[in-house]
Amino acid sequence: MAAADEPVEWVDDDDRVIDVVPRSTMRADNLLHRSVAIIVTTSGGRLVVQRRADDKDLFPGWWDIGAGGVVTAGEDRSVAARRELAEELGVDAEPVFVGVGRHDDEHAREICWVYRAVSDGPFRPVDGEVVEIRAVDPDEFATLRSSVPFLPGSLALLLPHVPAFDGRGHV
Repeated sequence: MAAADEPVEWVDDDDRVIDVVPRSTMRADNLLHRSVAIIVTTSGGRLVVQRRADDKDLFPGWWDIGAGGVVTAGEDRSVAARRELAEELGVDAEPVFVGVGRHDDEHAREICWVYRAVSDGPFRPVDGEVVEIRAVDPDEFATLRSSVPFLPGSLALLLPHVPAFDGRGHV
């Protein structure tokens, strides 16, 4: 099934399902939906970041600080988190739930379940959604962030959970 045809649950502000719609409709109408994001760090405390493919439907070629994506209709969030880790980073790691956040802008409206995972890789993109992966320390992250665009929702939802990379302390 093409990504544009994947069934997605359109939800209300209280996370109750309004309808199941194709992903393409969710994107075109900017409907509130469920997502997962997984902050991955190495055992040495480096943050795993990745560059999105140039054919992504949102923010093509931009960098992200978490693996993740849209939860398909009926999919358990923890299952979605493991799936995204495997698809985007090529790793099998145990995601640990850290909280729920919400991000709304003109491009996407999402209720996001945030997870953390530790993995030393090897990291390899599997499904074509990610084209480059790096494990960076806080200084390397600051340099990268000042030179390339990062997903605004990812920064807003995930960066507070990695204080060493937000200049507020240690992981």
